[in-house]
Amino acid sequence: MIENKMPHQFTDKQYSIYAEIMKKDWFMCILHGAKRTGKTIFNNYVFLEQLMEVRETANRLNIRNPQFILAGYSLGTIQKNVLEELTNMYGIEFSFDKYNRFKLFGVTIVQTGHGTIAGLGAIRGMTAFGAYINEASIADEQVFDEIKSRCSGEGARIVCDTNPDHPEHWLLKDYILNPSNSIIDYHFELDDNTFLSERYRRQIKDTTPSGMFYDRNIKGLWVSGDGVVYADFNKDVHVVSPEELKHIPMKEYFAGVDFGFDHHGSIVVIGKSYDDKFYFVEEHAHQHKQIEEWLEIAKRVVTRYGDIPFFCDSARPEYVVRFQEHFEAYNGNKRRMEGIETVAGLIKSNRFFVNYDHTPRFRQEIYNYVWHSTKDEPVKQFDDVMDAIRYAILSHLTIERNYKTVDDEIDTIKALGL
Repeated sequence: MIENKMPHQFTDKQYSIYAEIMKKDWFMCILHGAKRTGKTIFNNYVFLEQLMEVRETANRLNIRNPQFILAGYSLGTIQKNVLEELTNMYGIEFSFDKYNRFKLFGVTIVQTGHGTIAGLGAIRGMTAFGAYINEASIADEQVFDEIKSRCSGEGARIVCDTNPDHPEHWLLKDYILNPSNSIIDYHFELDDNTFLSERYRRQIKDTTPSGMFYDRNIKGLWVSGDGVVYADFNKDVHVVSPEELKHIPMKEYFAGVDFGFDHHGSIVVIGKSYDDKFYFVEEHAHQHKQIEEWLEIAKRVVTRYGDIPFFCDSARPEYVVRFQEHFEAYNGNKRRMEGIETVAGLIKSNRFFVNYDHTPRFRQEIYNYVWHSTKDEPVKQFDDVMDAIRYAILSHLTIERNYKTVDDEIDTIKALGL
């Protein structure tokens, strides 16, 4: 059944890799590179083949219940990236026990989240006949090492897939750059996925931010950020005047809040037009202001724009509570890299504009907001307005992506802790 579907789901690149791994004796195979290149689809298929091989080995060794590890950042990401895709492609249905284990081809699959050290609990002490590690670069290193050590059953193999990270990452330095007869790896670029249309690939390239995001997401390279974070910002393109703003019909407004005292606190107001462009229309950035003063600023914002949502810095929960006493206020979505990539993508695709002459702190930060030289994050300077902008936009888009009805929106807000 599975083999009949292979010709319809493999690119030439995937076929060539499959032919190679079938000829080699390896312990760990790592697929790494750009997004949307078919790494997980390929490993989903290999996962099924591994399970059938494990069952054959177990039969030969008279082992009734062989075990296999399926790991992802969380059980939710395993469901989304692996199990739902297997159901969609092969019609496989899964039945879980109270420990979230399931059986497939006569093999017990033990699921574990590798994103935190808690993932050790599900696998400690077991003997596994193999493992499938999805999104390996975001795994806790200790959990990854434990998975590896658990794979001591005869003929055990580990397959991994991952997008690239910074060049000092342990997965790159300790495994990918240390190939051996036991460890093999394959690199993917966006153009390797020939199932994607040429038009789609061109659009993705045109809208992916320059620098680190392009090198990782398109070329599949393990690179650090270098220089200015929002390298595509162009004053000649991304600036809008107050007079122009008067003639742009806005569908909605929302705000981002980054609390501060010695460093600048900030409230930013973002407008979204009916053609889905984002306009940074108003900035309030100050040092040494107390929460009562920020509440007064927010009240004036509401007077101008209505009862808009405020997406706040959750690092000061007592301030968020004070905001919630007066406004529609939530903890903002603070996933840093996702937020930066989202804002950078809007800039690259000319969907983000700034009331430049009336946002003085933004003018100072935009050219000084730079990548850290050794960490996968920006330098913690000139980031106060930058943080408030990404809280606002990423939080808004997170809710929008999950929005269907009013009840769905409420459920989404609660689930995300917004």
